[in-house]
Amino acid sequence: MTTPEEPAAKKKPIDFSLCLLCQGKKYIKRKVLEPLSTPQADTYETFLRNLTKRDTHRNPTYVAINQRLQGLFAGDLMSRKALWHRSCYGMLTHIQHIERDKGRYEQATSQMDTRVLTGGKKRGRPSTTPIPEEASCSAPAERQTRSTVPSFCRNMCFFCQTVKQDKKTGTEEIRSQRKTIPNDGLPTKTVSRICGSNYPMSIAFVVVTEFCERFSFYGMKAVLVLYFCYFLHWNPDTSTVVYHAVDSLAYFTPILGALVADSWLGKFRTILYLSIVYVIGHVVNTIGAVPVIGDANTHTALAIVGLVLITLGIGGTKPCAAAFGGDQFEAHQIYEQSKFFSIFYLAINMGSLLSTFITPMLRDYQCFGGDCYVMAFSVPAGLMIIALIIFRAGSPLYTKIHPKRNVLMDVSRCIGFAIKNRWKHRNDGDLPRNHWLDWAKEKHNDNLINDVKKVLRVLLLYLPLPMFWALFDQQGSRWTLQATAMSGDFGTFVLKPDQMQTLNPLLIVVFIPIFDLGLYPLIKKCGINFTPLRRMATGMFLAVIAFILASLVQRSIDNTLPDFPVGNEMRLRFLNLNKEPVFITAPNQSTLLSGIEVSNYGTHQSQDGKVFTMKLNETANCSATAYHEKSFTLLITENLTCNQITDLNKKPKGSKAHVRIVNALPDVVTVKIGDMQLENIPSGGYKVYQPVEHGIYDINVTSQGETKIVSTQSLDFGGAYTIVTHKVGILVDAKLFIDLPPNTVHITWQIPQYFVMTAGEMMFSMTGLEFSYTQAPKSMKSVLQAGWLLTVAFGNVIVLFIAATAPLAQWLEFLLFALLLFVVFIIFSIMAIFYVYVDSAENCVNKDLQLVQ
Repeated sequence: MTTPEEPAAKKKPIDFSLCLLCQGKKYIKRKVLEPLSTPQADTYETFLRNLTKRDTHRNPTYVAINQRLQGLFAGDLMSRKALWHRSCYGMLTHIQHIERDKGRYEQATSQMDTRVLTGGKKRGRPSTTPIPEEASCSAPAERQTRSTVPSFCRNMCFFCQTVKQDKKTGTEEIRSQRKTIPNDGLPTKTVSRICGSNYPMSIAFVVVTEFCERFSFYGMKAVLVLYFCYFLHWNPDTSTVVYHAVDSLAYFTPILGALVADSWLGKFRTILYLSIVYVIGHVVNTIGAVPVIGDANTHTALAIVGLVLITLGIGGTKPCAAAFGGDQFEAHQIYEQSKFFSIFYLAINMGSLLSTFITPMLRDYQCFGGDCYVMAFSVPAGLMIIALIIFRAGSPLYTKIHPKRNVLMDVSRCIGFAIKNRWKHRNDGDLPRNHWLDWAKEKHNDNLINDVKKVLRVLLLYLPLPMFWALFDQQGSRWTLQATAMSGDFGTFVLKPDQMQTLNPLLIVVFIPIFDLGLYPLIKKCGINFTPLRRMATGMFLAVIAFILASLVQRSIDNTLPDFPVGNEMRLRFLNLNKEPVFITAPNQSTLLSGIEVSNYGTHQSQDGKVFTMKLNETANCSATAYHEKSFTLLITENLTCNQITDLNKKPKGSKAHVRIVNALPDVVTVKIGDMQLENIPSGGYKVYQPVEHGIYDINVTSQGETKIVSTQSLDFGGAYTIVTHKVGILVDAKLFIDLPPNTVHITWQIPQYFVMTAGEMMFSMTGLEFSYTQAPKSMKSVLQAGWLLTVAFGNVIVLFIAATAPLAQWLEFLLFALLLFVVFIIFSIMAIFYVYVDSAENCVNKDLQLVQ
């Protein structure tokens, strides 16, 4: 009979590759291969396919991987656990069980070789039978390779079986050990699971919270630029500047939120406390949109305070929400964690998609005599309140990691000390060092310095990136204002200008499977190495094309607009309310008007506020006052007197027509157009412009107590109209004059620019996030994510600067942005040629070696 010492003396080198077979191919594929990158997965797939062959030991892949695994298992049990469990090649997941039951395992392995071969004792009880087949992790494979399976693998299989038996027999000792084993230093607790899955229940609260928060932010943002223009009455340039200032601040504050979360409060409390600030900001912003509360200054102050509070709240949620969701998973739930981030990104886009479609509809609802911005802001505010309640309700289920050290601060200290130390020794004559960061070695370890070097290489590539965001974020400002001068009539429904932003998240949802399953594999089959940096450069070029298309569309719109006055100019026209013709002699303009007729606009140049005189029929004088960059109509009444009224000097909102009433009847009249009623208009008087939906309307005139439908008129998108009530013989009539032509360019012409821009975003933004993650050392990924957010913030600053300092025609401004990004595209492409990619697996392994050391 073989003695227990004999197998030990003849023990062969551990064949770790065959141990993978014992663990089961399906389990390895689901838990290990799928989360890995494609090259790694292909290598392991090839290995596992060859593993069942009889000549496995001769296979080069088998030999290479087996040598690699043997190298990782150098050292004691703790080193094995760290290298195996944390490295990119770790597939033997039961090593955790070995560590938890270290004593029992050592006792079992000291005697197992004899037990397996001879059917000896099992768990201290005599036995005369060999291990049953169900004790094997992979019985069929074991039968095929029984004679060649080394003792270590059989020991592992036996240990797996003992663990299963412990579960069946309900050994309380082992159960308590498994429940109290810490996960990276965190106390464990019973985790509730979503029904029918391995996902923790806590992520449901995180995902729903994110959906509500993104709905609230994008919903508010969708109508923001129109709120500035048409409620606060700011000009388009000021509205654009403030819009991008808010957007920029929303990407600066996450840096502060990340510092607070990592250094002080932790992710949970940072999200909770700043979400309260977020809610307060929404409430203040909603109150500021109530017309009856205060004056224009009050509304402006409340809007600014509310928006600042909202951006501070975003600083707490944006950098922490995704990471907090990832914290809810245990170390072995790699597959579930990767799927969570896909679900999380889908929640963001669904919130954006729904809010950008619904909020403009709420804005279009009439309240307080105009567009209902109160409702447009109150619904996002309500969603943010719901988000706060849901997030707080999930508190008992969350895994909450308390802050340990702030990597961002470590990087800042390392860079700061290197610069300071280099400056301090500038005249010492010391030997030059290979890199300027090497001057930090006196205070910081080599691992940190090397990681910072890698981060700075990537951050150098980030320098040109803000220019892309400068173009991309104009979808919510300049492109929305462009849509206000276009027709949104689709027959059965009307598309609002601010609803066009819905096209971006909708196209993203459509593009994700097309790009991942169709375009990228096709490019790969064509033999093109479409690297991440090449994708990002392609995204930049597509954004250039999108803005060229936007410039062409804007040029078409401008061709339909009148020439508005600029500089010291003013526009003036005459409306004759008499039945008889009137001859008008004015500076630089003379015309003969028939009864109830309007002249064309004439341009006058004069000192601002100066009064000038005109002659009517050479018998009466009429005066008007000059105002720069304004348009006026001079009403000529029956007794040849003049009444100067102000005309629109810009296009009205795209989904509205604007109409005013001028009364040429001798009596006081009331005019009703649809649901709008204008009362008590005196003879020779008028009512200012009122917005109405586009459509065909009956004009109801009430004169001397009698109401009649006197005319039917078509009022179209973006048109400005003057309706004059007068008499034709003995009958009352209404005559329509076009003050500004309606929008004739259809809003569908914006689809190509949105299509191309979204394709550019897919290649630039999503690839950039992946690039930032894979190229960063494991300990520095948060630093690069912070740097990525800063590129978005600086992109909005560029728009803010150009819009405030470069007063160009809109189509020329679009071309300027396209030209600037094209220059950046060339620079970035050259930088990408010289960039050397870092293998993400190398980053992982280097980090594991640091942990062991």
